[in-house]
Amino acid sequence: MPADESLTETLAKFAAETTYKSLPSNVVAATKQRVLDTIGVALAGSDAPGCDGARQTILAEGAMSTSTLWASGERVGSRGAAFVNGMHAAALDYDSVYERGSVHPDIVTIPAAWAIAEQTGADGKAFLAAVAIGNEIACRLGAANLHNKGWFYTSVHAVFGAAAASAKLLGLDANGITNALGLALSRAGGTQQALIEKSLAKRAQSGFAAEAGLFAAQLAAAGVTGPREAIEGKFGYHALYGEGDPEILIDRIGQQFESLDVAIKKYPSCTANHVPIDLLIDTAVDHDLQPDRVESIEITLSPFADQLVGAAFDPSKNPQVAAQFSIHYSAASALLRRRLGIAEIQDDAVHDMRVTDFIPKVSVAIDAENEGKFAPAGISIKTTSGDTLTRRLDHVPGTQANPLSDEQVAAKFRDCAAFGLSPRSVAEADALAATLGTLETNETLDGILGGR
Repeated sequence: MPADESLTETLAKFAAETTYKSLPSNVVAATKQRVLDTIGVALAGSDAPGCDGARQTILAEGAMSTSTLWASGERVGSRGAAFVNGMHAAALDYDSVYERGSVHPDIVTIPAAWAIAEQTGADGKAFLAAVAIGNEIACRLGAANLHNKGWFYTSVHAVFGAAAASAKLLGLDANGITNALGLALSRAGGTQQALIEKSLAKRAQSGFAAEAGLFAAQLAAAGVTGPREAIEGKFGYHALYGEGDPEILIDRIGQQFESLDVAIKKYPSCTANHVPIDLLIDTAVDHDLQPDRVESIEITLSPFADQLVGAAFDPSKNPQVAAQFSIHYSAASALLRRRLGIAEIQDDAVHDMRVTDFIPKVSVAIDAENEGKFAPAGISIKTTSGDTLTRRLDHVPGTQANPLSDEQVAAKFRDCAAFGLSPRSVAEADALAATLGTLETNETLDGILGGR
């Protein structure tokens, strides 16, 4: 980084100089796969609690119809589309996650980039490049942060990713993208309080960030300037939001892509639940373990994971959110049903008396020495015959060290597409997946999700 170049300007320069052709093929492939995954989880989450109210609020504005609401095909303004699609994509907590930085970049950058791509008539290659750029910036901001004061990193970090992706699609140069990133600083926000209280605000925060990042880029395109030291300035991002490591933020940027470590989720629940769910389902299948043979289950989690999912299960206020952030519910569903998909986080499944009766058998042990976030984790099952079945897994499903197969990703998309505002058949889901899988050949994104 040149001595007179700020961190913000370095990020903007990376965004301005990166093109579809310059991206490594594995980055393009991973980006395409996560576009498919993000749209799938947004389709499934489109009728989740709170989402219809948000959609109706945007529709009531009657804004110029430039961009598509993915699930319904309705046309609204670009900012409204970014917000609604971002909220839908977060609603089931089934979206991809960058574990190192505790950020879910795709549910912010993809809705923002898609809305602007439709508005500007950008082609598939430009869209994919913009998403890859935005995700890289969001991930690096997450990786560079040294401690968390309680911010919700998905919205706090990814608003910059959305701003960069949108600015790229608007054709801004490095100076313009710097302004967009600087403006995004004024809109960075989001809190873990929404998670702790299991409120519907949690799923709205990604929508807020997508809308804010997109708007920051639009303002920059209109000539509004932003601070050039948005990251490292006296009152910049690292000073106010949490100390960060500049070297991690920009080291080998454009050569090494942190976004390759974004994991596609295997289950529609908090990532802290995934390793135990996998272990419990595999154990139940391998031993043909029936629920009445289980005397108790102990789940061993890191302190970080326990903070997110270890509290007592209480579905009285928001059943779905409570289920998504409960290891007790996750364990019960894994043993009783040997699966945890979208059907298992619907209200009737959450209130299933079999689950209610089984949950007291589940307890949590905190491994104080475990400095990981979501893995490693372990399970110990005591059976009524006196046996003890134990397992441990060091890598979360969906990560590079434990990846999902192409068929697992395709099956997840079909499951997602079968739910939401406009359920799709298997054939319709596969047709849409095929289109999304060849986005680089599309001259425009218009009409891809604009009705059936």
